[in-house]
Amino acid sequence: MLIEFTVGNFRSFFSSMTLSMVASKLKDGGALDRDPLIKMEKWDLLRSAGVFGPNASGKSNLIRALGYMRFFVLKSATGLQHGESTRVQRFALKNEARKQPAFFQIVFFDKEGVQYRYGFELDEKQIHAEWLYRTRKREVRLFLREGQTFEISSRFSKEERGLEKLTRPNALFLSVLAQFNSPLGGRLLQWFRKNLGVVSGIDDERYLPFTLRRMSEDRSFHRKIVTLLKLADIGIRDVRIEALKVRDPSVPEDVQRFFEFLAQQDGKALDEITLRRAKMSHTVFSETSPVGKVEFDLNEESAGTQKFFALLGPIIDTLERGSVLAVDEFDARLHPMLTRELIKLFNSPETNPHHAQLIFATHDVSLLGERLLRRDQIWFTEKTRFGETELYSLAEIKERKDASFLKNYLLGRYGAVPYIGGLRAFVEQEMQDGTKKEVRSAEAA
Repeated sequence: MLIEFTVGNFRSFFSSMTLSMVASKLKDGGALDRDPLIKMEKWDLLRSAGVFGPNASGKSNLIRALGYMRFFVLKSATGLQHGESTRVQRFALKNEARKQPAFFQIVFFDKEGVQYRYGFELDEKQIHAEWLYRTRKREVRLFLREGQTFEISSRFSKEERGLEKLTRPNALFLSVLAQFNSPLGGRLLQWFRKNLGVVSGIDDERYLPFTLRRMSEDRSFHRKIVTLLKLADIGIRDVRIEALKVRDPSVPEDVQRFFEFLAQQDGKALDEITLRRAKMSHTVFSETSPVGKVEFDLNEESAGTQKFFALLGPIIDTLERGSVLAVDEFDARLHPMLTRELIKLFNSPETNPHHAQLIFATHDVSLLGERLLRRDQIWFTEKTRFGETELYSLAEIKERKDASFLKNYLLGRYGAVPYIGGLRAFVEQEMQDGTKKEVRSAEAA
C-alpha cells in the first residue's frame, strides 16, 4: 500500500511536491468517514485519490513521475549500459534546475505489512544519492549512498554488502541487489513490478494484451470482466477470446512481419508467439424478442467501449492483488457515470476487500459535484508564473464539509482552473476587426 510519493525537479515539478495517501482528521460525514479508509495501527490510508487541474498544469507529470521511478528501479541494473543516459527529464525553465538532481521518494507497506522509505536523486548521467529505510517499531537505515560511497547496514550479508563494487554510477544499488538475488532487494523489486501499476487512459493498446491474456487464462477473471461489461449497459452480453498463430490468414501481413522481427530479436520461434483478439457478443432481436447473437471484433466497438474493456484488466487485477494503480487521463473516452462506478469499486470495502488503491488524473470536474470523494482525496495541480507545478489537497484549504466543491472550484476558490478570458477577448477583437474590414470593403465598392 502506498503511503506517500514525492517528486522534485522532474518535468514541470521543480520544488519537491508530495502526494499523500494518509487520511486527514477532517470529517466529511456519513459513509465518507468510513468507507474510503484503510484502517492501520498508526493512521488510516485512503483507497483512492483524484488529481484535478487545467491542461498543462502537471497532472500527467505526476503520474509520469511514478512511472519513471518504477521503470528506473526495474531497469537501471539490467536495462542500461555503462554510461547510458538515465532518461530522466529535469525541469527546463530554471537555470538552477541544471545544477540540482531530480528527486524521487516513495513510502509504502510491502505485502508483509513492513513499512519502507526508498528514494534516489539523479541527473542524466549518474545517481547522486540513494537511500532505503525500514520501519517496524522505529525507522532503521538499511543503506545510504552518496555518489559511489556506500554505507550499508550489517543487516545485509557480507556478499550483499560487496555488491557496491558492481554498482555502476547510472544504476541503483537496490536494482543491483535484486539482480544478484538479495532476498530484500528481490522482495522490494517485486513490489515495484507487481504492486505498482502505471497506465495511460489514452494509450489503452498498451494494456489491452494484458486484459486479453488474463481473460484467456483465468475463467474467474473472464467472468468478472463480462459482468462489469453487462452492468455498464453498453450492449455486450459476452466476450470470446480467440487465440491465433502469427501465420493465421486472418492476421494482416504487416502484423505478421512485425512479429517475425520481434521473434528474430528475441531468438524465439514464430510458433511460440500467440496473438489474442476479443469477439464481443451482442443480442439479435426480431421486433422485441431476442432470437440469437452476433459477434463483433473489438475494433468495431466504440472508442469508449474499447478503452473501458482494456482498462478493466488492470483494474480487476489491482483489486484482486490489493496493489496500487495510477491512471493518467482516467476519464478519456468514458462516460462520467462509468468513471464514477470505477472509482466506487475502489472506495467500497465490499468490492475492494484487499485494500487496493487508485490514483487518477482527470478533467472530469463533475466528480467534485457529489459526495464521491473526501476532501483529502481531492488534489489539485496548478502552474506558477515560473511554469512550476504546485500540488495541494482540498484538505489543506479551509472549506466546510457541506460546501459545493464543484461550484467553488468552478468559481476559482481553490485555484487550479484555466484562465481563458484572454482567449475570449482575442476572439472578440478578431471578430470586430473582421467586421471593420468588411465595412471598409463595402464602402470602397
